[in-house]
Amino acid sequence: MTELLGMRGITKTFPGVKALSDVTLSVRRGEIHAICGENGAGKSTLMKVLSGVYPHGTYDGEIHFDGQRCEFGSVRDSERRGIVIIHQELALCGQLSIAENIFLGNERGKRGWIDWNRTNHEAGALLERVGLAENPVTPVHELGVGKQQLVEIAKALSKEVRLLILDEPTAALNDEDSAHLLELLRGLREDGVTCVIISHKLGEVTAIADTVTILRDGKTIETLDAAGLTEERIITGMVGRDLEHRFPPRDPDIGEEVLRIEDWTVHSPTQAGRVVVDHASLSLRRGEIVGLAGLMGAGRTELAMSVFGRSYGKDISGRILKHGKEIDVRSVRDAVRHGIAYATEDRKRYGLNLIEDIQRNVSAAGLGKLAKHGWVDENAEHDTAARFRRDLSIKAPTVRSVTGKLSGGNQQKVVLAKWIFTDPDVLILDEPTRGIDVGAKFEIYTIINSLAAQGKAVLVISSELPELLGLCDRIYALSAGRITGEATREQATQELLMQYMTKERE
Repeated sequence: MTELLGMRGITKTFPGVKALSDVTLSVRRGEIHAICGENGAGKSTLMKVLSGVYPHGTYDGEIHFDGQRCEFGSVRDSERRGIVIIHQELALCGQLSIAENIFLGNERGKRGWIDWNRTNHEAGALLERVGLAENPVTPVHELGVGKQQLVEIAKALSKEVRLLILDEPTAALNDEDSAHLLELLRGLREDGVTCVIISHKLGEVTAIADTVTILRDGKTIETLDAAGLTEERIITGMVGRDLEHRFPPRDPDIGEEVLRIEDWTVHSPTQAGRVVVDHASLSLRRGEIVGLAGLMGAGRTELAMSVFGRSYGKDISGRILKHGKEIDVRSVRDAVRHGIAYATEDRKRYGLNLIEDIQRNVSAAGLGKLAKHGWVDENAEHDTAARFRRDLSIKAPTVRSVTGKLSGGNQQKVVLAKWIFTDPDVLILDEPTRGIDVGAKFEIYTIINSLAAQGKAVLVISSELPELLGLCDRIYALSAGRITGEATREQATQELLMQYMTKERE
């Protein structure tokens, strides 16, 4: 196959940070080319250079597309050549219809008037091509994330895409939606569309890619033929070392019971009569890491949020006991006061203030510890954030760095720092490694282990069964809001947990 895209000597610098250094990328016509690397390796930055998000003149190096040198001044310039990027955060307008989103900025009409019949007809044909059986006039906000991802691809196809770039396309999808999306990409490859995919899910990379390029610290490390390529080999290139064990070693020291949840029942706040958590009971002990497994919609997050100061749900009943005594936790303030912390699965929406710096984010949940007579001691706040930046290895020039500019793994460390600063006895970590790479995951696992070693009781919610098996001392399984099984580290297997997770109500 001949080269469709060539990027040579690409160097991109931000104030105080060299994000890309002499990067080279060659993509052949009609292939699926994966780009892998740890958070902060430069993957997304490279694609933003290619697509014109960072225009020509803001970087050094050359881009050649279809044999011609290109100097894209904007996203519209790259799209005119058939290069379309779909970002991890989908760029759809929820109140507009599917058809309106597909042709937004590329409307079908003449003499200044939109031809709605043509718009909806062409949108319907594109939806059929991506395998989405929805009416084109359906508002996008009525669709799930998986279907919205397909709308984005239909939107790209409407622009006569030749090179489709997908940044973490399956990060927020369940297994079924992910499988459908990967099959669609295979179909596009057969139709002659070249794809570049950025993904942390290495199993998907080895399953779908023809070629893999690995970036590390803003540099091209190697480009490999995907045939016969293993996840372990990719990991070695990404982190620069062998990861014989994906989980740090741990010698648990488990003590007395810290928290017990009994007969916990939660109703949906939006659907009258629907029980989301159904008479669930579980316990956590000092120095113990406990897992909570369950399929999408099982009620894991709803259980965690309802326990954390009734952040979710209504008509909540049941008891929470700490050190054997019942406690009343009716607000987030109550939860924090009783030594319970909850790190949300959606760090960008609920866990962090992305336009604020690291210092303000770290101190946000524990300002009372830094205040005197109603005023926050800014020197103490700075020293606290600096200590967590050092202890958790948060990669940023200073604690005044804007949190939204950090990589996913470093943002997750800031979330952990915020809640560790409250000095909780119980930490509930909801999808603590979602959207971050294997190297950063290892660092997060190390932090979790250290928290348990300090005597904290830790509850880890994860969609990845290998993660729970490698990290936890005990694992509960949840199905349709009910605790359906419990297994120790020695007993637990993926097969056993899946049996529990798919167990129907008795």
